[in-house]
Amino acid sequence: MSKLTDVPKRILIGRALRSDKLGETLLPKRIALPVFASDPLSSVAYAPGEVLLVLSIAGVSAYHFSPWIAAAVVVLMFTVVASYRQNVRAYPSGGGDYEVANTNLGPKAGLTVASALLVDYVLTVAVSISSGVENLGSAIPFVIEHKTLCAIGAIVLLTLMNLRGVKESGKLFAIPTYLFVAGVFVMILWGAFRGLALGETMHAPTSDYEIRPEHQGLAGFALVFLLLRAFSSGCAALTGVEAISNGVPAFRKPKSKNAATTLAAMGLLAVTMFCGIIGLAMATDVKMAENPAKDLIHNGAAVGANFVQDPVISQVAAAVFGDGTFFFVFLAAATALVLFLAANTAYNGFPLLGSILAQDRYLPRQLHTRGDRLAFSNGIVLLAGAAILLVWIYGADSTRLIQLYIVGVFVSFTLSQTGMVRHWNRLLRTEKDPAQRRRMIRSRAINTFGAFFTGLVLVVVLATKFTHGAWVALLGMLIFFGTMTAIRKHYDRVAEEIAAPETRPDDSVRPSRVHSIVLVSKLHRPTLRALAYAKLVRSDHLEALSISVDPDETKALRDDWERRGIDIPLKILDSPYREVTRPVIEYVKGLRKDRPRDVISVYIPEYVVGHWYEHLLHNQSALRLKGRLLFTPGVMVTSVPYQLESSEAAKARARKRADWNAPGSVRRGPVERRQHKEPSRKG
Repeated sequence: MSKLTDVPKRILIGRALRSDKLGETLLPKRIALPVFASDPLSSVAYAPGEVLLVLSIAGVSAYHFSPWIAAAVVVLMFTVVASYRQNVRAYPSGGGDYEVANTNLGPKAGLTVASALLVDYVLTVAVSISSGVENLGSAIPFVIEHKTLCAIGAIVLLTLMNLRGVKESGKLFAIPTYLFVAGVFVMILWGAFRGLALGETMHAPTSDYEIRPEHQGLAGFALVFLLLRAFSSGCAALTGVEAISNGVPAFRKPKSKNAATTLAAMGLLAVTMFCGIIGLAMATDVKMAENPAKDLIHNGAAVGANFVQDPVISQVAAAVFGDGTFFFVFLAAATALVLFLAANTAYNGFPLLGSILAQDRYLPRQLHTRGDRLAFSNGIVLLAGAAILLVWIYGADSTRLIQLYIVGVFVSFTLSQTGMVRHWNRLLRTEKDPAQRRRMIRSRAINTFGAFFTGLVLVVVLATKFTHGAWVALLGMLIFFGTMTAIRKHYDRVAEEIAAPETRPDDSVRPSRVHSIVLVSKLHRPTLRALAYAKLVRSDHLEALSISVDPDETKALRDDWERRGIDIPLKILDSPYREVTRPVIEYVKGLRKDRPRDVISVYIPEYVVGHWYEHLLHNQSALRLKGRLLFTPGVMVTSVPYQLESSEAAKARARKRADWNAPGSVRRGPVERRQHKEPSRKG
C-alpha cells in the first residue's frame, strides 16, 4: 500500500526535501512579486467590469462617474500599500494582520482578523478561478459550457503545483504574470497612441448597444448609494494586498526591505493597469449590464439568454488590437492564465496563516507542520477543499461570488491598521531618540489615516453588499471564529489536565500490584511469543484469558494447554452471544473495581502482514479491543507482534524503495554533489 501511494506522490509533487533545505526555498523579489501579488495584479481583469456593472443600473449616463470611482480606488490602494509597508517593517515574522491585531488589540481582535483572512483566502481562489474560466470561455465555448467542472479541475491542478513547493510553483507563475502585465501595458500604450496621437476612434464590440436602466433618473441618496456600491465593487482590486505582509518569512534577506519594495511595485503596477483599463473602457464605449439578457439592447431588441457578455478587458483588447488578432489572443490567453494563477496568493497566505494559528493552538496541530516539499501541505489541501465547495455551490459564477468578497479583507485592513497605531503609541512612550521618534510619528500618521479610510470603506462595503451576499462571508467568519475558539479551549483544557505538577502526583505513585492478562484465541506461535514476553515482565499475577465462542474450539484449546503443561493459568469466559470484546472489557472492569489501586496490563498477540489487503483479514478483534481499553482507566495495553512471511517481503520492498530515485533525479545528480558545484557557477 505504501508503495502504491508513494510512487504517484513522488511523480506528482517530487521527491521529499530535507528540513535543512528550507533556506533554498526563499524567494527573490522578482519571484515574490508574482507569487504574492498575482491576486491584486490580476484583479484589474474583473474589478473595472464590476464598477461598470453596478453603474449600469442607472444607465449609460452614470458611466461618467467611473473616473472618479477609479480615483477613489487609487487613493485607497496607495493608502493601504503605504500602511502595509509599515507593517512588514515592524512585524517581519509573517504573522501579518493577525499578529498585529493579536499583539496590540488582544486575542479576540486577532482571531477576528484571522477568521476574516481565512474566509477571504478561500474566496480569492473561488473568484479568481471562476473569473479565469469565464475569460477563457470567451474564446473556447466548451469551457463556458462546463465551467464548474473546468474550475474544479483548475483548482486541483493549482493545488498539485503548490504541493511541489513555493519556490518551484513561483517560477511557474512568474512568466504568465509578467506576460499579463506586459500585455496590459502594451494595450494601454497602444490605445493611448491610437486615440491621442493618431486621433483614431476605437469601438468595443458592445459600443453600439444600449443599456435599459433598471432605475432611471437616480438622484440624491439613491445616486450616492449607487456610487458607493460601485466603489465597493471596484475595491476588489485591493484583495490580496495583505498577503505580502503574511509572507515576509518567504522572502530572501533583508526580508522586511524586500517585502516593502515588492509592496510598492505591486501597488504602482495595479493602480496603473486599473486606471488604464477604466480609461480605455470609457474611450471605446464599452457596455456592461448586470442582467445582459434583458438589459442590453441591440437593434431595438434585448440580446437574449444566448448572449455571452465578455469581460471589460476582452472588449477593450478587441477595440484596441482588433478582434482575433495575435495581440488580442495573446492578452486573452495571458489574462485567463494569470487569473487561474492569481489564486496562488491565497495558496501562499492561507497555509502560512493556518500554521501560525495552529502554533497558537487555534487550529489542529497538523496544519503547523510542513510536508515533503517543505510546503504546508495540509493547509493547501484544506484551502482547495473549501474553494471547490464554494465553486460547486455557486456554479463558478464570478459575479455571484464577488458579492461575498472584500468584506473579510477590509475587516483585516481596519483592525490591522488600528493595531499599528497602538503599536507606535507604545513605542513612542519609551523612545528618546529624536530621529527615531520622527520616523515613528510619520509611520503612526500613515497607519492612522489607513485605519480611518479602510474603516470607512468597511462600513460602505457592509452597507452596500450585505443583502447581495456579503452576509455569507460574515457567516463564514463567525463559523471560523467559533471553531477556532472551541479548538483553543480544547487544547488549553488538555494541556492543563496533563501538566506535570510540582508536587508528586498520583500518576507517579507505584501501583500496589500489576495484574497481567494475555489474550488467547488459539495456541499458536503468536500466543506462545506473547506468553513468553509477559513472563519477562515482573507481574504480581499473570493469567491467560480466552473467550468461549465455539465449545469445540474451547475444548481443543484447554486440552492442548494441559498437554503442553503451560504453567500460566488459563481462564475461559463464556460468551453466549458470541461476542469477544464485551466479555474482556467487563472482566477487566471487574478486576479494577475489586482492586482499584492495581494496574491491569493486557497483552494482545498481533500478526504483522506485508500487504494492505491482508490487514482486512487479521487483527480486527485486536483493534476493537484496543479501542475500547483505551477508555478504561488503570489499564495498559501492549501489542506483541508476530511477523508473517509476507512482512519479510514488505521489508525487502521497503529496502528497494530506499534505493529508488524519483524520475530525473539520477540525471540531476545527488543533492550533495550539486551543492559542491554551486560555488563554481558564474553569474
